[in-house]
Amino acid sequence: MPRKQKKIYVLDTSVILYNHNAIYSFEENNVAIPITVLEELDHFKKGNETKNFETREFIRIMDKLSANHSLQNWIPIDQPTHGQFKVIMQEQTNGLDATKIFGENNADHRILNAVISLSAEYPKNKIILVTKDINLRLKAKSLNIAAEDFKTGKIKDLESLYTGKTVIEGLAKEIIDSIYTNDFCMPEDVGIKTPIPNHYFILKNSRTSVLVFYNPISQRIERIEKKSAYRIAPRNAEQVFALHAIINPNIKLVTLQGVAGTGKTLLALAGALDQKRHFKQIYLARPIVPLSNKDIGFLPGDIISKLNPYMEPLWDNLKFIKSQFNEKDKEYKKITDAVDQEKLKINPLAYIRGRSISNVFFIVDEAQNLTPHEVKTIITRAGENTKIIFTGDIYQIDTPYLDSQSNGLSYLIDKIKHHEIYAHVRLEKGERSNLANLANRLL
Repeated sequence: MPRKQKKIYVLDTSVILYNHNAIYSFEENNVAIPITVLEELDHFKKGNETKNFETREFIRIMDKLSANHSLQNWIPIDQPTHGQFKVIMQEQTNGLDATKIFGENNADHRILNAVISLSAEYPKNKIILVTKDINLRLKAKSLNIAAEDFKTGKIKDLESLYTGKTVIEGLAKEIIDSIYTNDFCMPEDVGIKTPIPNHYFILKNSRTSVLVFYNPISQRIERIEKKSAYRIAPRNAEQVFALHAIINPNIKLVTLQGVAGTGKTLLALAGALDQKRHFKQIYLARPIVPLSNKDIGFLPGDIISKLNPYMEPLWDNLKFIKSQFNEKDKEYKKITDAVDQEKLKINPLAYIRGRSISNVFFIVDEAQNLTPHEVKTIITRAGENTKIIFTGDIYQIDTPYLDSQSNGLSYLIDKIKHHEIYAHVRLEKGERSNLANLANRLL
């Protein structure tokens, strides 16, 4: 049987900025890096943003793998089941020329030319451009170049993404009455054969219903009472579930997914304030996504002034919670003191990088704008007595090269479901206002 020809995957800069370990993701096939990609990475190597970190890590990998080798030759990737890699120097073609076809000699077009030259050099191999840039994929396909998205970390079936809750209808009145009387039942009593840890249920019959969850410690279905936190009261079943997960000390990792106005961040902050006596600090953080793809350097003022607009939504939630109290109330003073004494801090996520997060209640807002690697980095920083809440809307991506299937929040929900210290709730009903609900539903 003839030996199958290896594919050659050509990596665009966007793939490396998304995942510095991308070179290891193509099994026994070979990987090629256009020289233009290295040139672009040179502009990203300095700074404290994620793309700068990814760049530096990839450069270190390249340096390690190419020790005692020329990058113009095929170099083994240092795992036995992997292929080889090299840098493509040739970006000029005798035939098809992307710089002339598209009328501009930019980096994307030189990368396309690198793929064309590689195809001419290796006519028996299938050459595939891998890029997170949708428009570059379209340009490649218009030139009859095979192109695809980088699939590592990408959720295959978004429709079946874990929701964290189940509605069970048609139960006998006696079962629901028994749960109200005893505050629990066994999973088999309501037809649950393989219960998921910290999964939430709405148990119903034609006349009444009860909110419950499966407690993996007691191995029982337990009733949930509607509770408020700092006078923020849940307005629907999903919000009851979310607040329960936030304040449950046995759950160390929570994800809240939902559209704008479903109360994700507000509930997370109210729950954190309710539990602050158990933690040394409360951190609220969100990734910085520059407006209109401009760097924040174009904004006026010092670094604090530049970052304030991005943090304002978090401060707005805190102000709303404070507004539930009179200035003379002890809760109002506790919030003010927590901010003044830095026991409650609102910071860009970049400020947290490199820190060990111990004895902290950590809320990460807009987590859909993180890569899977960023999410993993945050969680692996968690020390003793740390709880992390990720909130976000997987359909509202502000970061180039991420989408609803490849962002860190979707990846986290898909990969870590069913673990005993994890809970997830998909919030579906907007509670901000009738006007906001109208926009979410119809616009």
